[in-house]
Amino acid sequence: MVLMMLVSSPVQAQIDRVAPPNWWIGFKDTSLQLMVKADGIKDAKVSIDNKGVYLQQVHQADSPNYLFIDLEISDEAEAGKFKIDLQLRDKDDLSFDYELKARQVSSDKFEGFSSKDAIYLITPDRFANGDLSNDVVKTMKETSLDRNDDYARHGGDIQGIIDHLDYIREMGFTAIWSSPLLENDMPTASYHGYAITDFYKVDPRFGDLETYKKLAREANKRGIKLIMDMIANHCGSEHWWMDDLPYNDWINGQKAYEAGEDIPITSHRRTTNQDPYASNYDKQKMSEGWFVDSMPDLNQENPMMAKYTIQNSIWWIETLQLGGIRQDTYPYPDKQFMAEWCKAIMNEYPNFNIVGEEWSYNPLLVGYWQHDEDRSGYRSYLPTTMDFPMQQNIVDGLMQEEGWDTGLIRIYEGLANDFHYYDPKSIMIFADNHDMDRIHTWLEKDVQKTKMAMGLILTLPRIPQVYYGTEILMDNSENRGDHGLIRSDLPGGWPDDEIDAFKQEGLADKQVEFQNFMKSLLNYRKTSDALDYGKTLHFAPFEGTYSLFRYEEDEIVAVLLNKNDETKTIETRRYQELELVGSQLRNIITGEMMSWKEKITIKPGITLLTTKLSDEK
Repeated sequence: MVLMMLVSSPVQAQIDRVAPPNWWIGFKDTSLQLMVKADGIKDAKVSIDNKGVYLQQVHQADSPNYLFIDLEISDEAEAGKFKIDLQLRDKDDLSFDYELKARQVSSDKFEGFSSKDAIYLITPDRFANGDLSNDVVKTMKETSLDRNDDYARHGGDIQGIIDHLDYIREMGFTAIWSSPLLENDMPTASYHGYAITDFYKVDPRFGDLETYKKLAREANKRGIKLIMDMIANHCGSEHWWMDDLPYNDWINGQKAYEAGEDIPITSHRRTTNQDPYASNYDKQKMSEGWFVDSMPDLNQENPMMAKYTIQNSIWWIETLQLGGIRQDTYPYPDKQFMAEWCKAIMNEYPNFNIVGEEWSYNPLLVGYWQHDEDRSGYRSYLPTTMDFPMQQNIVDGLMQEEGWDTGLIRIYEGLANDFHYYDPKSIMIFADNHDMDRIHTWLEKDVQKTKMAMGLILTLPRIPQVYYGTEILMDNSENRGDHGLIRSDLPGGWPDDEIDAFKQEGLADKQVEFQNFMKSLLNYRKTSDALDYGKTLHFAPFEGTYSLFRYEEDEIVAVLLNKNDETKTIETRRYQELELVGSQLRNIITGEMMSWKEKITIKPGITLLTTKLSDEK
């Protein structure tokens, strides 16, 4: 009898993850914390050998499979790779190479979006399919592709955006805000991107990191800034760390999650952030509850989570040379952390910009988050917030019957609230977005009213944002509130589309006319000092009309709204402080000339006039 012994060779241990995957020299903040994940490394001794890079501290996590390593990147550090060694008890030692890169530009060279920009908001899965080969990735949890299903993936990707950058530029947009493009490996509705499962990885159905970098480069060549949609509040329930959380308090509600019990869901009572009488119970329920049960709430009070999130944002700013960040669900995370996050970014990039989503129709709440210190001593460091109150005022102003406190007075008095804002022209105004009914739906598919709304959006003292498809009057009237329908495909983005919005092929006459209206006004904005930083003057509505003026030195832009069905004749003595009588003004849309006399006539709808007789600066 032959005895055979089977000897199994030991499996070589390996590093699973290192985050951030690389870093840079030359930052103002010289600290760096690495999250390292590998089996059984909790007790490892860490050593490095690199001139200018110093080991400060090693933090053991609650899980045996993580280490958090604090480094100091001194002025002596040079770009290049260096080795980090992990000495383990009873196991083979581990090591990995880590790279420090030279920065492309210094921090003060980063220019964030501002009131001189017009932002184009894109839902990438629904914009254009530029790479058919990545439509389905079989290793992902959702592999269906069905353009007839509003909640399935449709195949739009980063290459689709790249392919239409010239269209975006020619329309007059100077910045792109895309909803998240990072990995969203969720079993259903993964197209929208807001349940991220890896904060350092591009979703392969959108492309890869190199394609994302190409988008940033190609946009920059065309004078278009790239704004990244980020989420500090939550991740997706399929995030890779959910199977092995580093700390016992890495996410809020962690005990319930690990025990399979009911998950605490947020109350959505965002006023607890400002309410001087709010109970601790209500504050906690708001900030520590999960947004929905598929989006675990991240605990930024854990200092490792806080550092991870800040570094992740800076990593993407540097990697893509971003022109801004849009922070999703801004009031939901711990507000002290959000101030630290904003401060860290704005200290490093003083000319950068961040816009936070505060979905409230109360200007007191929106203004609370913008920048300045409040009475309680809280300072957010956030430059920009989203103007949901004014969006609602515009819709109400155009849809309500004219009355003492209804109709156009809503717009007039809404703008009067600007005294509350630290910097009104740094507030982001919009007619709609990916989470609400489209503006053409709000306005019951009235083209004239939609022109009035968009004319206001693009001329108010604000940073304007336009949702893709608005330029061709896309709507979701057949099913209001349906997010999948709100995020419908832009026609022309797929090879077999019979209608092509990019080339104005197959569009209805009203769509072409509206697209040209938007293009004319957007391109005028590019050279308008008055619409960038000019002063604002408006006049109380009367007889169904409202007038607003933006002016700077020799340029005046007149925005004249007429809600009536007939032409109105107006005596211009009410506008005498502008000293316009006898001036020649050009219609921004049609190019027609008009003489400003003691009486002028305004057609129904919106009239946009300028004293600047040439587009040349």
